[in-house]
Amino acid sequence: MTEPRIVPFRPEHAPAWAALNTAWLQEGGFEIEAKDRKVIDDPQGAILDPGGHIFMVERDGQVLGCCALMAMDDGGYEVAKMTVTPEARGLGLSRRLLEACEATARTAGAPRLYLETSSTLTAAGHLYRSYGFIALPPRPTPYARADVFMEKRL
Repeated sequence: MTEPRIVPFRPEHAPAWAALNTAWLQEGGFEIEAKDRKVIDDPQGAILDPGGHIFMVERDGQVLGCCALMAMDDGGYEVAKMTVTPEARGLGLSRRLLEACEATARTAGAPRLYLETSSTLTAAGHLYRSYGFIALPPRPTPYARADVFMEKRL
């Protein structure tokens, strides 16, 4: 078994992207909302074309995880749709995805990384705090599940 590697999204990743994101939303007991559907069904148009990035984790031809970096109006990026398959959890892949996001954002001169998550996703919250994200006050969001707002200044 080879070491998992993080690669940029390619069109052939679209089915895995959709399956991974549908799975974590269902696993978390969340409804797939309109904004979810947009980025799941059209990653090229919703994320990549407006200046964002998507990273996929591959090992031996299998996709183990993904994460999006969505361009924001202030020049920052929103970290979104990060997930790793249940069998690949605990391997540090989510941290590696965050590292890829941060490196890309820094190269682009972004002032910050931003994210919205749910307080019910405790492992994700721990990861984000350990990676240097700090809590922000609540704000309007298109996601019913989002009740935690964080950023990491770059």
